[in-house]
Amino acid sequence: MPRKGYQPEEIIRKLREAEVLSSQGQSVDEVCRKIAVTKNTYYRWRKEYGGLRVDQAHRLKELEKENGRLKKLVADQALDIQILKEAASGN
Repeated sequence: MPRKGYQPEEIIRKLREAEVLSSQGQSVDEVCRKIAVTKNTYYRWRKEYGGLRVDQAHRLKELEKENGRLKKLVADQALDIQILKEAASGN
């Protein structure tokens, strides 16, 4: 069964709905069933997106993407430096 990839806006909306339901006295199991996610997903989302607004979630995703790009760039440069060191030591 393919996974549904939720957008940050959808996740934040579902978390807000879950907060309302849990404040009405519903258990976590009932809340998860009503927002149609597993308990593990609910807790993971709450850990990552709890307390964020939609614009903050967008910024978080942009920063994560940029961070991944920069990490790859640094890894490539480190590899190039290592290759140059090996070539220089061969002389």
